[in-house]
Amino acid sequence: MAALAVDPAKGMVEQGKDGMIEDEMLVAPDQFDEKFQTTKWEIWAYYSYYIGNNGLTLFNFAPTAAQNLLYQQAASIGGPDNEILHFLGSDRTINSIVLLCNGISFAIQIVIFLILGSYADFGTFRPNILIGLSLVAWGIGFGWLGVHKEQDWQTGIGLYIVGLIAYQLCLTYWTAAFPGLARNTAEMRQKAVQFEDGSITRGEYDFADSMKRNELSNTAFYIQSIGEIFILAVIVGVMFGVDVNASAANNAWGLSVLIAFASGIWILLAIPWFVLEKRRPGQDPGMNIVIAGFWQLWRALTQIWQLKQSLFYLIGYFLLGDSLNTTVTVIGTLQNEIVAYNTLQLTYLLIVGIAAQALGIWAFWTIQKRYGLSTKTMFNAVAIGIIVLDGWGMIGIWTHRFGFHNTWEVWVYQAFYGLFVCPWYSYSQTMISEVTPRGKEFLFFSLFSIIGKTSSFIGPLVSSAIIDDTGNNSTPFYFLFALSLVSFLFLLFFVDVKKSRVEQQDFLEREKLAKAKLAGHSEESI
Repeated sequence: MAALAVDPAKGMVEQGKDGMIEDEMLVAPDQFDEKFQTTKWEIWAYYSYYIGNNGLTLFNFAPTAAQNLLYQQAASIGGPDNEILHFLGSDRTINSIVLLCNGISFAIQIVIFLILGSYADFGTFRPNILIGLSLVAWGIGFGWLGVHKEQDWQTGIGLYIVGLIAYQLCLTYWTAAFPGLARNTAEMRQKAVQFEDGSITRGEYDFADSMKRNELSNTAFYIQSIGEIFILAVIVGVMFGVDVNASAANNAWGLSVLIAFASGIWILLAIPWFVLEKRRPGQDPGMNIVIAGFWQLWRALTQIWQLKQSLFYLIGYFLLGDSLNTTVTVIGTLQNEIVAYNTLQLTYLLIVGIAAQALGIWAFWTIQKRYGLSTKTMFNAVAIGIIVLDGWGMIGIWTHRFGFHNTWEVWVYQAFYGLFVCPWYSYSQTMISEVTPRGKEFLFFSLFSIIGKTSSFIGPLVSSAIIDDTGNNSTPFYFLFALSLVSFLFLLFFVDVKKSRVEQQDFLEREKLAKAKLAGHSEESI
């Protein structure tokens, strides 16, 4: 029951009439220690953190607040129709500045993920990383209370960039914990017993493992969506109290208040997870931990060529993530213009979007359970929704009657995005866990996050250049539609999860041998 993940079978030596013989006994590929068994309250604390870290603070309202300050500053120096500001040595449109800052933020994240992800799989200090990052995010959230006037636009841009970094890091290292939670549940413990006594096959065990990870990931997203609706309902009352419709200054102040208010909610909902999370031991570094971090990173980067299915998914994730991240940013800038940054209307739109999101993830998970569909099948369905979204925006290049130019479209967009595209945030993460070797979750989630952030760095820069060249805010959809289609076809034909499991087992065995060599042992003694 406590076999190492790299030991798919353990030899038993028995006495036979011809002497000692070796028999193979199946051993489940996961470690089980009763004191680390996942509890109901630990799972709910995990969900609670996600309700707090819902993105309203540094992912939704903060970018809107920053863009609003840009428009106010542009109007103050060039009149109400001016959309040009001098930024980083050049005159740029406001949409171009937003996309450029988005890219800068994600570029910085690459370095941070490389450092933290290399060490997070070792020891029991991993929860401290999330606690520290959360403290930074909360500080930025409350910092917005002092930034709400047009002359503060440069400070607002700085908070926007650093806030996105903090939010994405918190989200990644919270997400990386769910495979460990799933694999330490009582249900998976029972499946391990059934596998070891021959009641179920390895394929059935792996399917149960996959479905349990899907259950935790989808349920977390669903509960977060429901909780976010209640938070938004309270926010509506706060906005009436601030009277955001009274003036542009009140509206800007209201955005800052909302960011701080949502940060306070995040603090309250995060504390249970910090208290109840069991500090399950990670890998044994097998060497000095400082050296081990760089060694593990080097091994992953050089040996990932042996994990072909992981590499293929990484490429597809890069391409599709690039398209989706940039699509959301481009549509967000168009939406902000359509509703004239009205905080109340933006909140109503969010409520519609989050309600649709809850319904969408519930429908996807219900269908998956009902028909026993694989993670990849559900992921492909989401990819089709992204293609439709980019096609919708592309039509807006040729006409203003359709393609994110009208108020009614942003309402329809919120509903469509929630129902058919938002499940990406659950299934793309579960797919990462499908192609990640056991015990390497934090490193591989970091590597995949780096790829996701790199794509979010490249896409906005390309889209920013397209807008600057054409003067049309819809022209990036040419690029985004083609990118979505190509990435979907690549993932459809090149990623095989069953092959990935075999590659992961071989990868872990090779690493075991490599560590033993470093420790001065020969392969024969292993």
